Amino acid sequence: MTQPRDYQRSTVNPISTLPAYDGELGARLTADGTAFTVWAPTAEAVTLRLFATGSDNEPGARAIAERPMASGPRGTWHVEIPEWLAGVYYDFLIAFPDGTVNRAADPWARAAGVNGARSMVVDLARTNPDGWDDDRGPDIPDGELVVWETHIGDFSNDPDSGVPAEHRGRFLAFTHENTHIPSDSASPTCLAHLKRLGVTCVQLLPFYDYGSVDETRPDSDQFNWGYDPVNYNVPEGSYSTDPRHGEVRIRECKTMIQALHRAGFKVIMDVVYNHMYSADNWFERMTPGYFCRRTDGGALANGSGCGCDMASEHAMFGRYIVDSVTYWAREYHIDGFRFDLMGLIDVETMNAVRASVDALPDGRRILLYGEPWSAADSAVEPGTILSNKGGVGRLDRRIGWFCDATRDSIKGHVLYSDQAGFVNGLGRAFAPSVRKAVDAWHGAVGEPKDPMQLVQYVSAHDDLTLWDKLCATMCPGGPTEADYAVGGACGGVAGEAAGPVGGGVADDAVGGETDGCHGDVADMLAANAMAAGLVMTAAGLPFLLSGEEFARTKLGCSDSFDRPASLNLLDWRRAARMAPLVDWYRTLIALRRAHPELCRGAHVPLPSADDVVAYRVGDLVMAANAGYGESTLDMTGGAASDGEWAVVADSTDALAGRATPPDAGAETGRGARGTATVTLPARSFTVWQRCVDDAQ
Repeated sequence: MTQPRDYQRSTVNPISTLPAYDGELGARLTADGTAFTVWAPTAEAVTLRLFATGSDNEPGARAIAERPMASGPRGTWHVEIPEWLAGVYYDFLIAFPDGTVNRAADPWARAAGVNGARSMVVDLARTNPDGWDDDRGPDIPDGELVVWETHIGDFSNDPDSGVPAEHRGRFLAFTHENTHIPSDSASPTCLAHLKRLGVTCVQLLPFYDYGSVDETRPDSDQFNWGYDPVNYNVPEGSYSTDPRHGEVRIRECKTMIQALHRAGFKVIMDVVYNHMYSADNWFERMTPGYFCRRTDGGALANGSGCGCDMASEHAMFGRYIVDSVTYWAREYHIDGFRFDLMGLIDVETMNAVRASVDALPDGRRILLYGEPWSAADSAVEPGTILSNKGGVGRLDRRIGWFCDATRDSIKGHVLYSDQAGFVNGLGRAFAPSVRKAVDAWHGAVGEPKDPMQLVQYVSAHDDLTLWDKLCATMCPGGPTEADYAVGGACGGVAGEAAGPVGGGVADDAVGGETDGCHGDVADMLAANAMAAGLVMTAAGLPFLLSGEEFARTKLGCSDSFDRPASLNLLDWRRAARMAPLVDWYRTLIALRRAHPELCRGAHVPLPSADDVVAYRVGDLVMAANAGYGESTLDMTGGAASDGEWAVVADSTDALAGRATPPDAGAETGRGARGTATVTLPARSFTVWQRCVDDAQ
């Protein structure tokens, strides 16, 4: 593959050829004391400084000692101190031939003080919670994988989350197993909600140490998603109960992971190796000009939109990414990694990550996937192949990527808020694309080697939530606050419709409080249900944003990365009010897990109306009718009838509160039986299963 012409670099950056080092870096406790090694090949001298605390603004702050470091092989500097320095903080002074002296913490550090300003020597064995040596992530077959994405703060910041105030928004919120809305024990929240929902993987927005939140002000209304890394191998201190003592955040992070494992969930970590909080980062202070990409003119590359693309194709940062991911997998028992803007990371590095984690015990069970795009062009070395849409074909078959084509076909283009898709007004236009999407785009240009490489989704933390997108496209004259909040204002979605779904449901069908809404609430809920049905029965890896299952809203904000926690948090009372929609998701997830053939099996299209998408997978038939009138479907595709069929999931009944949820005690999915030709309700998603003759 040739390098695209629009890359900004055409010549090799001379500094990229500095000698690489493959030995251990950072602080290491040994039988004889503590060893420190850094890579700074352009430095003239390096000095290690030791401190009692992580900053000068806390009790007991004092400098302990300074030690010159000796030049070592291949650009390294090294010093050994004959003392066990666990709990001691440190940084470096790096002097250069031009007289410049940079202060830097240790990029390879595994612990840090408050705000990550100083590194800390850590005895990792002493950070393990009880039972950690026996902790393992669950072994979940591919066919049962369902990913639920959340932010550690969003998960429990709601005062009605049932989590004690001292743990809200922190790692330890995940240790509370039986939470519910106060005074409503029938409405589970947080971990209890997740277990009831049935998802199997929890993807957490970045929880390494990041720069946009001041850890010295834990009770302030600060909020950030965390896509601004400072110390890659250190947990974020604002999620701990004590950010000033470096071992606390490590222990509490491990405790969170252990709790999720015990509850039956894989833990997927969102990682951001494509850029950092600032170009003035520890790497660049150690070796200026090496770690960040630059154009031939010397300007910082900005393919990330954050002003400091990191050069994965340079040997030492490519090695760093591999080492960092492997460290989190080994030390923290992480079960998967989601790579932010993976399209800025070169294919060679991504494949090296796969090979490295595969070598760990149970490493082949670790999930790897990312975003195959970037915000703009970067400036890479000649010959570099990036893991973008043009390069994903060269990735290992067990590295996946988010499928924006599926997302945009189902609900409309993500960059144009008012552009609809299949479920929200353009059924005929997008039905051909959706038919391909549910079959993992088999036969299309750029199809994956394995359907499970495709992350199939309609909402994630970026851009509008699914509900907000439906409001933007289905509310004449634009959505109002009442449209966004309708799930809360209307007291639920249960009720008997006065007419066909989408044809103007009476107000009492949605609680009788739709004043101020521009959109047809029942129609938007039907669109939501169809979108969920398509994702949960498509080939590939199904993924949803936390709260999608109860029509989560951010009031139309498409980029809430630094907006108040009150806008971002999961509203657990809304989850209770939207119980029929939640139960629809539960039904779909249970169906998915009961039929592993959905993840890789051929999704054979069935002849249908122009605004219907129907397909068969084994003994299942799925049909989404995006039209506003009934339609008919021959489930055999015109062939001879092969028995009776039973409805196992019906969005129309589910949204009316008539469906039987998976844990109600009845035989799941035994609905009305019928022959091969069926009637599809308007604006619906239905699943049938071929009935097995009990006499056989």
